Formats: sequence, C-alpha cells, structure tokens
Amino acid sequence: MKRKSWELKLIFLVLVAVFAVFLAVPAIRLLLKSFLGEDGLTGAYYLDVFSGKGFTTALGNSFAVSIVSALVAVGIAFVMAYIIHYTRLPRGFKRFVQAVATLPMFLPTITYGFAIIYSFGKQGLITRLLGHQFFDIYGFGGLLVGYVIYTVPVAFLLIHNTMGYVDKKTLVVSKAMGDGTLSTFWIAILRPLLGTLAGAFIQAFFLCFTDFGIPASVGGDYEVIATVLYNEMLGGVPDFNRGAVISVVMLLPSIVSILLLRFLERYNIRYDRISDADLRRNPGRDTAWGLSGTVLAILILCMFVVIFVVPLVERWPYQTGFTLEHFQEVFSDNELQTVYLNSLGMALATALFGTLAAYGAALITARSKLPGWCKQVIDAIALVTNTIPGMVLGLAFLFVFSGTSLQNTFPLMILCNIVHYFSTPYLMMKNSLSKMNAGWETTAMLMGDSWPKTILRVVTPNAAASLIETFSYYFINSMVTISALIFLAGARTMVLTTKIKQLQYINEYDQVFVLSLLILATNLIAKAIFTWLANKSSRKGSSNAKKRKEMKAS
Repeated sequence: MKRKSWELKLIFLVLVAVFAVFLAVPAIRLLLKSFLGEDGLTGAYYLDVFSGKGFTTALGNSFAVSIVSALVAVGIAFVMAYIIHYTRLPRGFKRFVQAVATLPMFLPTITYGFAIIYSFGKQGLITRLLGHQFFDIYGFGGLLVGYVIYTVPVAFLLIHNTMGYVDKKTLVVSKAMGDGTLSTFWIAILRPLLGTLAGAFIQAFFLCFTDFGIPASVGGDYEVIATVLYNEMLGGVPDFNRGAVISVVMLLPSIVSILLLRFLERYNIRYDRISDADLRRNPGRDTAWGLSGTVLAILILCMFVVIFVVPLVERWPYQTGFTLEHFQEVFSDNELQTVYLNSLGMALATALFGTLAAYGAALITARSKLPGWCKQVIDAIALVTNTIPGMVLGLAFLFVFSGTSLQNTFPLMILCNIVHYFSTPYLMMKNSLSKMNAGWETTAMLMGDSWPKTILRVVTPNAAASLIETFSYYFINSMVTISALIFLAGARTMVLTTKIKQLQYINEYDQVFVLSLLILATNLIAKAIFTWLANKSSRKGSSNAKKRKEMKAS
C-alpha cells in the first residue's frame, strides 16, 4: 500500500509541476504584465485600453453577437436532438441529423469564414444559384452564421446526452393526467432540460466570445475583442502591456461562464429510474419535425458544399471548368506536405501525452486514497484550464517562453494544446474510472500484484474505450485549433491552421479549401478508426464481464 501511495504521489507531483510551469506561471505573468509598468504597479494600461478608441465598442460587439449566436445555436441544437429522441422517424434519418450536427467539429473555425464568403458573398455559390445575396457577409451577419455553425455541435452534444437520461414515461403520465400539448412539452421535456439548455447557452457564448478564426475571415469592420487582441499583438507595432490587459478582460466572461455552469448543475433533474417508453405514432408530429430537421441539415451542409466545389474548378467564379490542378499543386508542394506532417505529428503527440496526463489525473481523483486536498488540486487545475481561452493561453505562453529554447518549437505547442484541452478529457476519464469496481486494487494487492501491474492488467483494459475517446478528443481538437497556436507557431513549426491564415493574406483560397479538406478527411478517418476501436473495446469488456458473472453463477 505504501508503494501504491508513493507511485500515486509521484504522478501527482509530476502533474502539479507541469501545470505549475505551463499554466500557473504563464497566467500569473500575463496578469502581472497588465499591471507592471516601468515604475512598478500601475493601472494606466487598463485606463489606456478602456479609454482608447474602439475598445468598448468591440467589447459590446463581442457580447451582442455572442449572445444572439448562442441563442440561435441552442435553438437549432434542441430541434436536432429532439428529432433523435422524441420522434419515430427512421433510424437512418436520425443518424444523418446527428452526423450533420457534429460535422463542423472536424474543421477549423477559420475555414467557416472562407466558406461563408464563397457561399453567400456576391459571387458565392449559393448567391449565384439563387440569384440573391441574403446578407452582408462581412460584419454581424457573417459572424452570426459562422458562430452558429461553430457552436451547434457543442450545444447539440450537451442536449443530446441529457435527453438520453430524461424519463420518457413522464410524457405518458402527463397525457394521462389530461395535460395539453404545450403543458406536456413543458413538464416532460423542457423543464428537465432547463439546466442543460442554460449550460449549452453559456458554453456556446463562451466559445463565440473567445473565438479568433471566424472574425479573422469575416469580421470586416465589425471589430470584436478577439481581433483587437490579435491586432495589438501581431499588428504593425506589438504592445505587450495592452495585449495583456485585453487578455485579462477576455478572461472575466470566461470565469463567470464556468461559475454559472457549476451553479446550474444543481438544477439538473435526476431520475432514480429511466424508462425509455415507446412513443405514440403521430404522423403530423414526425412530419413537422422531420421537415425542420431536413431544412436545418441542408442549411448547415450548404455552408460546406463550397469547400468541395471551389478546389475542383479552374478559378471560381470566372472559370468553372473541372480541374484537379489545385489538388496536384498542394500535394506536389514539399512545403505544404511538411506542414501537413507537422499537424499530424503535433496532433498525435498531443493526443498521446494528453491522454496520459488525463488518465494519471483521473487515477488520483477516482482510484486513490490520497488526501482530499490532492484531489481538489487536480479538480482546480481542470476548472482553470476550462476557463482560459486559447488566445489568452497562447499569449501567456508567448510572454513566458519568448527568448527561451522552447520558443517556436513543437514541444511548446504540444504542451499548450494539452493544457488548453485538459478539462474535458480529464472529466471523461474520471467519470469512467469512478464507475469501476472500487476493490480491484485491494484485491490485486492481497493476491500479491503490484499497483502498476493492477493498473496495466485490470484497470486500463476496462478503461480502454474511454482512453480511446480521450485520445480522439485531443487529436481532433489539435488538428483544428488555431487560437493559441497563432502566437506560438514559427516558420519551421507551421501547422495547417496557421498556414491557412497565412494563405489568406495572399488570397490563395483554392489552397485554403484543399488544406481544409485535408483536415476534414484526416479527422473523419481518425474518428472512424477511434470509434471502431472504442466499440470493439466496449464489446470485449462486456463479454469479459458476462463471462465473470457466468463463472460466479456456476
């Protein structure tokens, strides 16, 4: 038992050391940078930023477009989740709706902006097909469309997962009590989801408020706080102190968002038993929701059709003959091949070491008898990483590691990604390990097995599906991330998302879409492989559990 405690303490110390150096130190340095002047502590930088031309307008713009986008995204996500759980539509159609709802997760946000330009601009694909431009793509309209597409997957997954735990028999009981359609809808569906809907809104708002990719392409003159920060740091004359102040301002809504999410958890309704009652046949209901889902799916897909069309024509929109020249140009360019391999290597390394970090942290909080304060430290780390936006973390890393041997290196970018995305993988692993038999380690110890052997032979095989899902989460997010890496990637460490940003400046949009398709294809193939492996692992685990029960019974 002492050996087990020693090993767990070592894991704890390593994790704390890593997050102290790559989370606490950068965050403190960023905060100090916003207050420290040549003569010591000062609030002059805050006064300068808030009194400066355009900052309060950009801040108000960020709040306005983020709130509206989050409301629309949650509404769309609710409709798509409702179709899956509360209609009797064909299973194939439900799978199609779910696939469309999660599709945007596999592309970087900067691509959404270019897709909006080439779909809804004056010479856009949809504009030319329908003969009318529906909205001004630069400014509020473009940001709204981009943010909604970006946040629908997150809102959908939250609502979809919660709907799976809502007791469907409440519908039957409500109808039996003589409630009207709207009353039943409120009592059996909306009311149990209020906490989740509010949480989905807050999460969507947080993502919109801190995103850089979409405003970088369609923001236009409608400045938001993310573009102000980018211009301060990577504009003509970088101002580190003003950049630090803007970063701290970006942190405040993030912190409030996380605190609200924690507060809303108490309003989630929990059932002792969950009944999946058969829904009544209702052709009218299914037709109405089916049409709604079809329209929403088509609208989302319209955004991405152009990504497949533009690279296959000679020169959009003037020469629309079919060609593979753009693909040949990209795949024959040694530099672009190197950039792709950089992205792939970075994503794989992030997924590997990130999964190990999340697994080690979860072992401490879910499978150890270490003091409560140790577990609270790990939980606090997860909360903080969930609070810091990517741009803020990237800028904090820039302040701390500029001039060191880590500047513009892959290890720094990998560590940044691990820290940035730590919270969700850690919670996934913690939930998985918490559900396992609590006595496995004790039983193994009594049989003479060491703690490492128990973890490798017993716990890890049973956690394999969750480990694969964690690996998948880290990999896909590392392939599409740009907000933090925009400050960290150099000429030799450029990845696909930062290369896309560079290509924007020289108007090489054909190559932008080819690289975007490369990211999409890579993520879809990776997701298919990871899902297959996770399902295979789950089936194997279920089979082993069944065998153990049969042996006990005999």
